[in-house]
Amino acid sequence: MSEVSVHPVLEARGLKVGFGAPVKGVPPIRAVDGVELSVDRGEIVALAGESGSGKTTLARALLGLQRPYAGQVLHHGRPLDYRSAGLKALRRRVQLVLQDPTGALNPRRTVYEAVAEGLRVHRVPGDEKAVVAKALSQAGLRPAERFFGRYPHELSGGQRQRVVIAGALVLEPELIIADEPVASLDASVRGEILALLLSLRAELGLSVLVVTHDLGLAWNIADRLAVMYLGRIVEVGRTEQVLAVPKHPYTSALISVLPEAGREPVVLAGESPDPSRIPAGCRFHPRCPAVADGTAQRAGIAGRCAGEPLPVLPLHGGHQAACLLSHVGDGIAAAATSSR
Repeated sequence: MSEVSVHPVLEARGLKVGFGAPVKGVPPIRAVDGVELSVDRGEIVALAGESGSGKTTLARALLGLQRPYAGQVLHHGRPLDYRSAGLKALRRRVQLVLQDPTGALNPRRTVYEAVAEGLRVHRVPGDEKAVVAKALSQAGLRPAERFFGRYPHELSGGQRQRVVIAGALVLEPELIIADEPVASLDASVRGEILALLLSLRAELGLSVLVVTHDLGLAWNIADRLAVMYLGRIVEVGRTEQVLAVPKHPYTSALISVLPEAGREPVVLAGESPDPSRIPAGCRFHPRCPAVADGTAQRAGIAGRCAGEPLPVLPLHGGHQAACLLSHVGDGIAAAATSSR
């Protein structure tokens, strides 16, 4: 059995990433705090959460752009090598696609130069022109040669995003980390880019980690969904499991604002996550509707919610949630928010 089939393509184990220098033994601000997450070959995983939840910092850590102070990133089961040669090797196999294609492309460089850059950085031998043309074609820009001499300002937003994707594909990566890949695009174009990612998975066996605040995107594209809040994963499972029967009140609140959910939107109390002010116990309890409406009190766990931190615990079928309600009664966590 090959190594690729034994281990995930990329994996975080107990990953902790902080900002700022420790003071008198106190660790830095915990932007990512003990995260476990993996992406398998040919799998699309969505990582969702509000701004400030830590999802972009986690993505940067998985790429080796941000070094953790605890835990590990593993590539095919091997700990990440943070020396320059090790990181360069990783970044040939794992590519980043940013949300703003306009900012990602140099306005003074042609499409050909933008896509060929990776080949030149990594000194990939072979027919450069043919490889660039192949990558552009895979990204849906055909005939590829027609785009070689164009500049970013001559392209539509969707075409610019396809150029960025081609720049990743040119190195034949096994995994793409896409940070809000359609957030800056018109609604009419978003579906095309998501369909492209699905076709690349089918044709190339490509793995994708999609970082997003939009659970609707996860609904349309992801095999698995991980929901992040204040530096930790609070729920993870097959996308249809998590979205159909959410087990964490935070997930339920995020789902409630989706038009296709058919629910009354839940407005969370308090402020958005702030990693410099992490509450005791469950990090979500100050904003939790189940605490506010008395559901947690009636279940006899309100005190534990305020004082007992909880890791993600297994439920069934690979579904996991970091919520006491989900472990004292099936479906209570979802009912706590959907009934509001």
